[in-house]
Amino acid sequence: MTSNQLLPNSEFRIPNSSLPLVPQLVTSLPGPRAQVLVERDRAVTSPSYTRGYPLVVARGEGCMVEDVDGNVFLDLTAGIAVASTGHAHPEVVAAVQAQAANLLHMSGTDFYYESMVELAENLATRAPFLIPAKVFFSNSGAESNEGALKLARYYTRRSQVIAFLGAFHGRTYGAMSLTGSKAVQRQHFGPLLPGVTHIPYGTHAALDYLESKLFPTVLPPEDIAAIFVEPIQGEGGYIVPEDGFLKRIRQICDRYGILMVVDEVQAGMGRTGRLFAIEHWGVVPDIITLAKGIASGLPLGAILARSHLMTWQPGSHATTFGGNPVACAAANVTLRLLEGGLIENAQNMGNLLMSGLTELSQQFSWISPPRGKGLMVAFDVLDADGKLDSERRDRIIDFAFLKGLLLLGCGKAAIRFCPPLVIDSAQIQVALQILRDILLEASDC
Repeated sequence: MTSNQLLPNSEFRIPNSSLPLVPQLVTSLPGPRAQVLVERDRAVTSPSYTRGYPLVVARGEGCMVEDVDGNVFLDLTAGIAVASTGHAHPEVVAAVQAQAANLLHMSGTDFYYESMVELAENLATRAPFLIPAKVFFSNSGAESNEGALKLARYYTRRSQVIAFLGAFHGRTYGAMSLTGSKAVQRQHFGPLLPGVTHIPYGTHAALDYLESKLFPTVLPPEDIAAIFVEPIQGEGGYIVPEDGFLKRIRQICDRYGILMVVDEVQAGMGRTGRLFAIEHWGVVPDIITLAKGIASGLPLGAILARSHLMTWQPGSHATTFGGNPVACAAANVTLRLLEGGLIENAQNMGNLLMSGLTELSQQFSWISPPRGKGLMVAFDVLDADGKLDSERRDRIIDFAFLKGLLLLGCGKAAIRFCPPLVIDSAQIQVALQILRDILLEASDC
């Protein structure tokens, strides 16, 4: 499929798009301009960045991005699940331009402005707490989790915290102490924040161990301030927990006066087919942390908490840039677009993607059946013995780039699919066909 005429219309497609709606490669990859920029970057940029393949982006529209050499790619990464309304959605861009023309910054820590108040109202009324909520704005997911950790300790006057192996909550010191994803994210950075205990994620066996072994011996539940949990683990592999797992955490928290903090940084803002992923399980948390898809690409995070929990005093926690007026304006439009059809589209397109990936897993024994909800989907790549194979996974992602399909890995050997929520059925089918071709070519790799 190489022509725009082969693709049906979509209600979410940008009118008069200047980019083709399927991959279109005009140079070898990376192209000449991209090669120059990669070399310039290598000379001056921190080596801690984890660039998987040499994509040098110039612009984007919807689900498509164009590199500096004019190559066009179908993006199933959304900037790590950030560009929820697609790249450069015209309504988001218009809101950003209008706000920037009036007020770029006036710290919400010290003053008031309408876009921040409006967004706080919008989030507070939608928070799945069943009681009133309050909002604190940050710049990122890591900052949201840092703040939630501080709030939990402040409110409960307790010091201990439980998190999960495979979890990713950020790389600043408090968030990194909660993170249990990869050793490289912690190596040589200690000592980390004390009082954090990690247990396996997603299984009742892990919670059995917590209650029967840890609570009676080394971790008195009366000393625990919070349990931090992702409703679906993101960086850890897009892992969906066992049925009843999240409900049981809620029960443990209620039994001992522990706060349940749900990290929705990657799973939230409509990605799973609900505004908040936790809503799939009907579990009511105490605190929710947000970022990534909340503002369609502008840096913004948020802590949503039951109102009675936000007892901290003025000056006990604050931020200069969190809740920036331009980011808040983008977020207000993002929320309207999500509820205007993109959440439903995420559910529908996620079902289509899951169906297609299930067929591929039946055709190729060395990829696992897919898992996830909505447009938060992944499968594992296996070796000949059925074990997780990260090197093979990485080669498949590289092959995809060379065919104009942008993918990311996660977990030990998973490929994740987290496209903009504006993706349509034709683009899903294009992605599946490219992936099928790659798997056929890679069968012997």
